[in-house]
Amino acid sequence: MLDGLRSRPEIPYDGPPRPSKKRPFFRSTASEGHRTEKKTQQAYFGTNDVGYRNLSQCIRDLEKTGQLVRVDEQIDARLEAAEIQRRVYASGGPAVLFANVADCRFPMVSNLFGTIDRARHIFRDTLDQVRRLIELKIDPLQALRRPVRYATAPRIALRMLPRRRRRGPVLASETAIDQLPQLKCWPDDGGAFITLPQVYSENVEEPGLAHSNLGMYRVQFSGGQYEPNHEIGLHYQIHRSIGVHHAAAIRQGKPFRVNVFVGGAPAMALAAVMPLPEGMSELGFAGALAGHRIPMITPPRSSDDSEGIDEGPKEELPIYAEADFCITGTVDPKKMLPEGPFGDHLGYYSLAHDFPVLRVEHVYHRKDAVWPFTVVGRPPQEDTVFGELIHELTGPIIPTVVPGVHAVHAVDAAGVHPLLLAIGSERYTPYESLRQPQELLTQANAILGQGQLSLAKYLLIAARDDDPTMDIRDIAAFLRHLLERVDWRRDLHFQTRTTIDTLDYSGSGLNQGSKVVIAAVGRQVRELPVAIPEDLNLPEGFGEPRLCMPGVLALSGPKSTAADRGGDDAVEEFCRHYSASDAVNRFPLIVVVDDSEFVASTLNNFLWVVFTRSNPAADLYGIESFVEQKHWGCRGSLVIDARIKPHHAPPLEEDAEISKKVDALATRGGPLAAYL
Repeated sequence: MLDGLRSRPEIPYDGPPRPSKKRPFFRSTASEGHRTEKKTQQAYFGTNDVGYRNLSQCIRDLEKTGQLVRVDEQIDARLEAAEIQRRVYASGGPAVLFANVADCRFPMVSNLFGTIDRARHIFRDTLDQVRRLIELKIDPLQALRRPVRYATAPRIALRMLPRRRRRGPVLASETAIDQLPQLKCWPDDGGAFITLPQVYSENVEEPGLAHSNLGMYRVQFSGGQYEPNHEIGLHYQIHRSIGVHHAAAIRQGKPFRVNVFVGGAPAMALAAVMPLPEGMSELGFAGALAGHRIPMITPPRSSDDSEGIDEGPKEELPIYAEADFCITGTVDPKKMLPEGPFGDHLGYYSLAHDFPVLRVEHVYHRKDAVWPFTVVGRPPQEDTVFGELIHELTGPIIPTVVPGVHAVHAVDAAGVHPLLLAIGSERYTPYESLRQPQELLTQANAILGQGQLSLAKYLLIAARDDDPTMDIRDIAAFLRHLLERVDWRRDLHFQTRTTIDTLDYSGSGLNQGSKVVIAAVGRQVRELPVAIPEDLNLPEGFGEPRLCMPGVLALSGPKSTAADRGGDDAVEEFCRHYSASDAVNRFPLIVVVDDSEFVASTLNNFLWVVFTRSNPAADLYGIESFVEQKHWGCRGSLVIDARIKPHHAPPLEEDAEISKKVDALATRGGPLAAYL
């Protein structure tokens, strides 16, 4: 029973020496230097181990390299810390250590991964090694052709085997859920959440580290209908590997165990969000990225106690020895409770829905525990950097998974899953004088069959043959290339009544919506207008025309009355108002929005509004549209209704009083004044 704060005797462990009590653990003088830190690590890890063993080592290093600031003024974890984090991230600021958290004895740290340069610094010892492992996965024969480059591969592979331990610093003390930092990021969040959890589970039908999963799933531990201190919510979306474990528990008719780690080596957090193939160990990837085998505390067992992966059955799950916190418990596969609302990475509140519940047994923590957190909201946020780093590591794999595909880019500004760009090849009939999408469609279907890429709502794919210099990260140029070539009579390919991102409320229900593939290939067929003509002749209710980019016109429309199944009379009447020969069709793409000036003001605004507020099958219209052999197309402009609909989730807005409080913090000076 966890009725309040409790403490256990410290468990001895053979870890690194504790810092002097004369200084807080997060303080380190610049004179100590990186060389001293390295010697300490090597004395503990061995000369072949690199990287950070735990979070406190990372914090010390960032502070002495000028990439972390400490805030001693009292900060409230409810809304205030999150607003500070958003502002510091937006300004490109440092990591922030909140040493004095209101009503909580644990310090908090945020913005560890706030810039791509800092993320590369954190993994500076191992990124190149991990890239080499990926290169070998793409082409194993490179090890024979370039033996010197890949000479360290066996040692790196050894680090991918978790190391079993009998004890560790995470077991030093025990507390309760209500003693943890009660982080609340947005005013209408349903309670306090863990925003950087590492959720560990195993398959009850195939237990053991080899078949484990480590994922970053939302964890709510206050509010709602949860029994305080004894129940917390687990929000995991479709196409997450923990769902496989849940399904196995349902088949067996018994609960399954889950451990939630917070903190530890930064590599564990990145591993938890990596889109690894099913069956590939996140713990193994974390070991390669951390530079050492991940230490896991396992319960006594009758099988051989040698180091390595044990696949035998056991009652309790392993605990990550170097975590700052660990929450242990069981999930009853039959029990669900409402989880949410929560401000999510699409920039809206994901509403309350029934999700699994973890029955809490223990809440362990280190003596020097720090609570890492981030803020989820409209991109870009700190998780944007995760995406950049993941792209750097996994981007070269794409052509080996889907032949003919050269690059794929999930657009962060559009909320990641709503918009996916791809560059493919069109080689089926190179002898044809009139080229049209063929192989691109095969590649598009293959992309939509790959892991989390299957959640894409809009997939825009172009052929590299038409422009070998095309850069998929240059979104404006990619859209311009596509709009110069697309034929709306031919190039729209829908999937209806299918799955989309759990957090996307533009569809017809939770996880339900549609997809569209827009494939463009061939020579340029139009010049894109760069100015708004005077003869648009807009129908009543539509106005304020704005140019978003060449060829894209935004119009403010009347308030939407469309249901989740689509069919808005105003937009249909707008399309009927024109023929394919009218001047408005000079713009191949027209978007109807609530505020055209806002949408046209920046590329990010355009991407966010258009692709998060539309469901392709319901919200794509066209001038002179038609259906031919069940194929939908249009002879004039494509029109996307990207207004907020009655069934959409509300967008995120900050609390005005908290904003004033943070403004005042900036005027008083201090370490964050330049970033607020």
